[in-house]
Amino acid sequence: MTIRQPYHLYIERRDATKNMARYYVMEISPTLFGEICLTRCWGRIGAGGQSKQHHFVCEEDAVHLFLRLLRQKRARGYAPRPASCDCA
Repeated sequence: MTIRQPYHLYIERRDATKNMARYYVMEISPTLFGEICLTRCWGRIGAGGQSKQHHFVCEEDAVHLFLRLLRQKRARGYAPRPASCDCA
C-alpha cells in the first residue's frame, strides 16, 4: 500500500523558566505487510526518548489519529522548530 502524501512532523516545546525542552515526532509510513504505521517519538531534546507505533488497515484512520494528536500537542504549546539562518 502506498501513502497518498507524506506525513512527517517535528515539533518542540521550550520553556526556559521551567527548564523544559521537549520534542515530539510523528510519521505515517507503509509497512512491509501492507499496513499503515503511525510512529510517534518524544522526549527531552538532546536525550534519548520513547517511541510508540500504531498500526492501521487504512490511511484515513492513521491520519485521523495524527491530526488529533497534533491538535493536542499544539494546545499544550508545541510548535514547529524555528528556522535557523546562517545568512551572514
